[in-house]
Amino acid sequence: MRDFGVGFRYLVRGQKWVGRHGRWFGFGLLPGLVTLVLYAGALIGLGYGADDFTGWATPFADDWGSPWQGLFRGFLTGLVFCFGLFLAVITFTAVTLLVGQPFYESLSEQVDRAEGGDVPESGLPLWRELWISARDSVRVLLRVALFGVLLFACGFIPVVGQTVVPVIGFCVSGFFLAEELSAVALQRRGVELKERLAMLRGRRAMALGFGVPLTLSFLVPLVAVFLMPGAVAGATLMARELTGESDDADDADDADDADDAVGPTAPAPAPVRPPAGK
Repeated sequence: MRDFGVGFRYLVRGQKWVGRHGRWFGFGLLPGLVTLVLYAGALIGLGYGADDFTGWATPFADDWGSPWQGLFRGFLTGLVFCFGLFLAVITFTAVTLLVGQPFYESLSEQVDRAEGGDVPESGLPLWRELWISARDSVRVLLRVALFGVLLFACGFIPVVGQTVVPVIGFCVSGFFLAEELSAVALQRRGVELKERLAMLRGRRAMALGFGVPLTLSFLVPLVAVFLMPGAVAGATLMARELTGESDDADDADDADDADDAVGPTAPAPAPVRPPAGK
């Protein structure tokens, strides 16, 4: 449980960091806002076109009488829209990171610079970084989809499917969300996807402590957009620990709390001299 708390503290520290650096918070909001507009447009288009799609996909129901045709196609239309919404939720972070690759890399570098020490750079051209990020995101999404199919099947198990399976689902989503966000900093350090997954498995509780609360908060509309800058900052701090560049979050938290609590240092009082004898 201690490692779970460490991961959560990195998430909080990331939000605090962007809170203290308002310019970088605004800078990090841009990719999320762009992606939100694109997804909102896609979902609106899907809402208008889903019924036409189901009508095209079910020509065998053209001769069905009322109300069965309407009920059947209405159910399929709702199912198509729910599936599109599900895809939007599980791909939002990956697409936002891809759209905002230059923004989040700059933010991650600034966090490294503020923490002191070297600021790793990949040295790769932008197109190459985008290609690697897109390729790794597809690999992660395929893993998530595989887990999703298995958990969906397990959801039909009485009691277990309604209690244990949702918890496992949030844990799986949180783990891979932590991987996607920490990839911004670890990719600059030349760490490949396979090695990143191995690092996070070695600190699984920390990854869950970072990713699960974030996954739960992303269920609230628009929250993902405003938490993304701090999530990238916190994932960069976590990546520094995974690579051995910093100590546990406890010491850093103590330092942050001390900086917030202690005000300007008061000057030392002047020494009191005894009166001169007559």
